Amino acid sequence: MMAGTGKILATLLLGLTVSVSSLAAEPVTPKLTDKLSLLLQKEMRAVQGGMTSIHSAMVMGQHEIVADNAQQIHDSFILQQELTDQDRKDLRSAVPKGFIKLDREFHELAASLAEAGRNEDTKEQQQLFSKMTGNCIQCHSKYVSDRFPGVKSVKD
Repeated sequence: MMAGTGKILATLLLGLTVSVSSLAAEPVTPKLTDKLSLLLQKEMRAVQGGMTSIHSAMVMGQHEIVADNAQQIHDSFILQQELTDQDRKDLRSAVPKGFIKLDREFHELAASLAEAGRNEDTKEQQQLFSKMTGNCIQCHSKYVSDRFPGVKSVKD
């Protein structure tokens, strides 16, 4: 249960979603407690740093760095360690069920990207990184549109 919550938190920060309709969902951000909002922003900055490092490493052929950063994103549990039981309940009540499905998908993509890094498969790295980026765009356009109003869905 705790591992799933950590992955949900990481993914919420990345803003993953699958387009189920052309209408944006009600933003999640206003439903979060102040503590959760701050923790999620902290986690988002860490994931953003990892994604930036992955991009740079991919274009320079630094496969080990790609693998390490993708694995860290996959295994991201920074927030989990800082959440109380009440925080976990608050988070579950703020996050839609569809988001949880996408959380799992995102972490599967990160694990696959780590494997592509270990295999030194640049083409696969690029394809997986693109899918991860697309998921970020989808989430920002649907679940955190209040924070990122200029982001438009690429899947609708």
